[in-house]
Amino acid sequence: MASWRNIFSNAPNPRHHIHDELQSLLPTRRDDVIPSPIPAKEVTKVALRLKHQLEAVIPCELDESNITKPHSPIITPGVVKTAKSAGGDQNKACVVYCLLVASKWFKHQATLELWDADLHKVRAVACEVIAKLIIEEEDDEEYLMEHVLLKRYSILVDGEDTLPTNALETAVDLHAVRVIGSSGYQRCIKYLWRGWLVQDDEDPSRFVNYKEKTNTNYWVHFDPDRMRVPVYQNSVQIGFSLIFLALYTGAINTINPDGDIDFVEALLYIFTAGFICDEATKFWKVGRYYISFWNMFNSTLYALLVVSFVVRMVALGHPIVDDPDGQRPKLNRLSYNFLAFSAPFIWMRLMLYLDTFRFFGAMLVVLKVMMKESIIFFSLLIVVIIGFLQAFIGMDQVDSNADATIFILQAMANAIMQSPDFDGFEVFAHPFGLILYYIFTFVVMVILLNVLIALYNSAYEDITGNADDEYMALFAQKTMQFVRAPDENVFIPPFNLIELLFLVIPFEWWMPDAQYARLNDYVMGVIYSPLLLFTSFLETREAHMVQRNRRRREADDDTIEEWEQLLGECDFESEGWTKKVEDTRPNVEVDATTMELRALREEVKDLRNLMESLKESKPTTNG
Repeated sequence: MASWRNIFSNAPNPRHHIHDELQSLLPTRRDDVIPSPIPAKEVTKVALRLKHQLEAVIPCELDESNITKPHSPIITPGVVKTAKSAGGDQNKACVVYCLLVASKWFKHQATLELWDADLHKVRAVACEVIAKLIIEEEDDEEYLMEHVLLKRYSILVDGEDTLPTNALETAVDLHAVRVIGSSGYQRCIKYLWRGWLVQDDEDPSRFVNYKEKTNTNYWVHFDPDRMRVPVYQNSVQIGFSLIFLALYTGAINTINPDGDIDFVEALLYIFTAGFICDEATKFWKVGRYYISFWNMFNSTLYALLVVSFVVRMVALGHPIVDDPDGQRPKLNRLSYNFLAFSAPFIWMRLMLYLDTFRFFGAMLVVLKVMMKESIIFFSLLIVVIIGFLQAFIGMDQVDSNADATIFILQAMANAIMQSPDFDGFEVFAHPFGLILYYIFTFVVMVILLNVLIALYNSAYEDITGNADDEYMALFAQKTMQFVRAPDENVFIPPFNLIELLFLVIPFEWWMPDAQYARLNDYVMGVIYSPLLLFTSFLETREAHMVQRNRRRREADDDTIEEWEQLLGECDFESEGWTKKVEDTRPNVEVDATTMELRALREEVKDLRNLMESLKESKPTTNG
């Protein structure tokens, strides 16, 4: 839970992004915004130069594979070099960000100009391909992470500067899986996930290396601020989700006949209160853009648990001795029924916190896309149901409209679940009612359900065919949720109740900032001390690993694999192996047909030179 003193900062303006991606972002107060290091007008000019270049490079509709394949004949090294020079020497760090902005412009243009939608979509893809190549060609890792990917820039829209965002955030917002899948981007995400890159305390617009990364002192890493690290926050969330599941299992399997709330059930409702406060705080700060499938799923679960708790409280209001109607047992049973009804939601909720594992992450992406595709099916289904329902009610000649409506809705639901019931429609203006029900069953079971299956199949193929990139995009999005606007004080639910009840309400409104920050550090140090004992050990071990890698002049996260153990004892150059490999290495950059044509062109050129030389020497011979 964030501090109530400072609203989350450094999030993009919702007006300029896609709704689907904005649902997890956090707004910023204008007075807290740190200006872009490059004037927004200059950044916008760089983006316009790149847009102009892409319009010239791709003047007509092309197959997307010509853009995305390795050694593309369209996105040549020359094109990439020209794109890198769009910002000049001073503003070259914002080129990747500007390419993503240009990609967003092309996607928006595709929705406005449907007659050229394919052309604009290909140009948007080309922007992402060039951005990926620029990232992978950059050798200076520190410059790439600090300036190219993590530095925040603004552009001009309607004469005003947009909220500063960086390339890392923008790629997540646009779901630019090609950029996200680049090696440099993934290394940056990995460093952020492990806490090796952190926001500068003095300048929140900058990300710097964690200064104690190579410190092997155990107690140096025993720092409550390290709970901002995404991997630690995610681990705590998974742990609390498992505890929440265990509390629910214990509560539902230990029913109290007298209706009293035992210790396990009390903890269950305390956890629920913490989760509800966390969701309410985020919704208050983000607004409607926070609403997503999983938010609604969690809200449904919490609503069921709240209803169960309220019914239990009402039951406790009825005394055991003087209860002639037996209301207390009835209400207790109703409360437990709501509690038992929540079981599927609680178990399915666990998947939300397992998305860092590749299998669950890919499946969650598939489910997310399928839920979006379902909107088309249910939109058509609702219209069809309303039309047939009105017809059936009008044909009813036996029962009242209320009784007929219940029966008709139940029969329609059976038809949707592929179990139609034709017997009851004999009384609906025979034979019109029965014929109409046959038509409804055919429309739903044969047409609409097959449309839904086709949509699901298309979504599954699209995601599984690009599963690796989709998983990396999901992982990057999860990392940015932790890093994008880190809480001033990290209180993970249900610890947010401690912050709200014992820190925010009694102290925050009057205590000086520095003193209040120290108080939060002390409280976090106490409640997170068991975890910090373990994380300090892990970071100490990582510090030794980083030191070894730096002595070997390797990357900080480098590991020695099996094929690298004896690599230092091999000298392929002196053995002659390198020359043999080069002599037989095929040219994968150019296909065989093109190579043959080039060879033929050289031969024709030699023949022409020979003919010209013979022509010039002929008069001399006659003389």
